Amino acid sequence: MTAVPLDAVGQLDVLAQTGLDTGGLRGWILDNLLPLLLLAVALLLLWLGGGKGDNAGVMRRVGGVFVALAIVGIAVSGAGVDIGTFIAGLFSTSGG
Repeated sequence: MTAVPLDAVGQLDVLAQTGLDTGGLRGWILDNLLPLLLLAVALLLLWLGGGKGDNAGVMRRVGGVFVALAIVGIAVSGAGVDIGTFIAGLFSTSGG
């Protein structure tokens, strides 16, 4: 058996008491990865449709990108619960 030094046991207690979460990873994705993906999509759209003169096709794709960005924004901000509650309130009647 290997003896564990006393100070290492104290460090294990500290590590066990801190909570694990994905806040750092989520922040990194929002701050770094998402803008790079948006830039890549914008450049790809301009490259694919802009050179051929197909402006209507580019705008159709940009409209789809805006819808996707709205969905990402709702998911990231946490507003989905409020929007779902609002939509459910449109179809349900309140008793009273």
